[in-house]
Order: sequence, then structure tokens, then C-alpha cells
Amino acid sequence: MVDQTNRHTITNPAVSVILPCYNAAGTVDETLQSLLQQTLEAFEIIAIDDGSTDHTLQRLQAWSKRDRRIHILERPHRGVIEAANAGLEKCTAPFIARMDADDVAYPQRLAKQLSFLNQNPDIAVVSCLVEGVPPEAVGQGFQIYLDWLNSLITPEAIEREIYIESPVANPSTMIRKSWFMEAEGYQEHGWPEDYDLWLRLHLAGAKFAKVPEVLLSWREHPDRLTRTDSRYSVENFLRAKAHYLCQGIVKERDAVILWGAGQMGRRLSKHLLRGGAPLVAFIDIDPKKIGRKRRGCTIHAPTDLPTLWERFQSPILLAAVGSRGARALIRKQLATMGFQEGRDWWAVA
Repeated sequence: MVDQTNRHTITNPAVSVILPCYNAAGTVDETLQSLLQQTLEAFEIIAIDDGSTDHTLQRLQAWSKRDRRIHILERPHRGVIEAANAGLEKCTAPFIARMDADDVAYPQRLAKQLSFLNQNPDIAVVSCLVEGVPPEAVGQGFQIYLDWLNSLITPEAIEREIYIESPVANPSTMIRKSWFMEAEGYQEHGWPEDYDLWLRLHLAGAKFAKVPEVLLSWREHPDRLTRTDSRYSVENFLRAKAHYLCQGIVKERDAVILWGAGQMGRRLSKHLLRGGAPLVAFIDIDPKKIGRKRRGCTIHAPTDLPTLWERFQSPILLAAVGSRGARALIRKQLATMGFQEGRDWWAVA
């Protein structure tokens, strides 16, 4: 039930919440209810109806009549990127929180994230731990991703693994508006717009962190964009990684050595070469692959790595093995060999 008396008027909100909505009539009530029950009161909601064909707009209008913190933008259907950027233009607060119209925020989410950013001026983006809901819809693959996501809390951990996958859930984030504007909002490149933003911010020197508490229920369902939009395919994630690897940590290197000559390594190497990366060799533990060629480069055993390394002035190793448990084994072996993660090598799968 909507609180009929809740008619807050906020002239100087501390936080602006961007809420893109498309055909979300079945879930947006619960989302808005969770936002309006926040312990922080000084916020505004910029709800963007992206040309919905159901009753989403009517639901937004009903809520906005009861709470003046809700501002509605009506737009033709052009997708989440244009909708979110339209909302960004209307935000008046110095901090921007993202929500999706099918997720639920815990009551203290905005207050705790705002407090974290105020206490940590060096952090550009703060997220939180998330839970997948409803439990019966959370499959093994999604739960593995959630477990990995929730293991990354500190700026160091997030930076270390930012090229593996998106290290923060987009609807769980709060961003300093200055960083958001400097990055020029979300952009369309044919791959996930949120991961693209995080990688651009990372290259610009932004730091990420998380409030180490579950503050968002992230809804899993077959119609989620990550399930239906080709921008979220594995191939397009690889394209995004390769693009920003070539613009960032690979840019000044004279040699790239790719650990992993299997499917993931082959696919990523294609995009790295297209981006101009100086790929010189592969590393693999499969004896059937050692000595063969990939992309014109020889596949070596891990024991060959020190000798390969000495041939170049500023080499880098990228670990691109996606099988479960492989990253930990590679990390242990490279540490034993004296290679430093974040300086000599990065995990990218």
C-alpha cells in the first residue's frame, strides 16, 4: 500500500536515484516502495519511462502524486543507455545512485553508501553486497557470479579483478556525479554499457569499493537484459575487455603473453590482435597443445615463462583460463615464480 501522506519535497537532495523503466508494471511498485522506505530522506528519484507499452507509466504517475521526490521523464523507447543518460541530465544531487525497476533496496542502502563516500573522498564508486532473488530462480552459474562479486570489497580486490567480469552490480552502485559527468555517462559500443563505464572510470583513475553488507536484492528472471540483449554475450564482454586492455595496461608493453590456449584464450586473442596488442606467445599446461601454434604464436609450457620473459623489456601476462579453480592455481604458480599480480600479470577470465 502506498503511503498517502508521504509528500516530501526535497530542494537540495543529497542523492539522485536514476531509475530507467521499461514494461516494469509488475515490479516497479516494489522497487519504489523500497526506495521510499529508505532511512535517508534527502534524495530524489528520476524515473524514466522508456516508452513502456504496459501500465508502467501509470504506476509511476500514481507514486509521484504521493511523493514529490519522484520525478518522471517520458520518452519514446530507445533503450536503457539513452534512458539512463536522460535521467543523469536531470539529476541535481552530487551523488548518483542506480536502480533497476525490478530490484529491491534494503532500507539503509542509500544512507550507508552516502556515508561511505563522505568518509572516503578517494572513492569514486561504491557498491554493496547483493543477493539474488527469488532464490528458486538463481541458477548455479548466477550464484557462482554472485559469490565472486561479493568477494570483491576493497579497492585493491576490485582493481585486481576488473578485467575478469563486471566487479560491481550496476543497480547496486552510487557514483560521485563529478566522475559520472567526466566519463560522459553511459555509452553505446555494442557491449555491456555498465561494464564499459566501469572500465572507462578505471582507466581514468577511479577507485571502487563496497559497503560489506547485503543492501540490494537483485532479481533474476529470463527477461533480464543480460539474458536477452546481444550486448551482454560472452563475445561482446571479450570485445570490451580487449578494447580497454589495449588502451590501458597493454598499451605501453612490448609483449603480451596469454596464459590459456583453449577456447577463451583463442577468442580473446583475436580481439587483442585487432586492437594492436603485441601478442608473442601462449602458455598452457595441456601437453597436446605445447609446441603448436595459435594466431601464429607458439604455445609454451609454464616452465618456459621465465626465459620468454627475459626476451622483452616490458612484457605482460594475461591469464585467460575460464574453467573453475584455474585462476587460483595460476595465481599460486605465478606467485611461486616471482610474478606480481597487477604489475606483471592480470587475470582476464
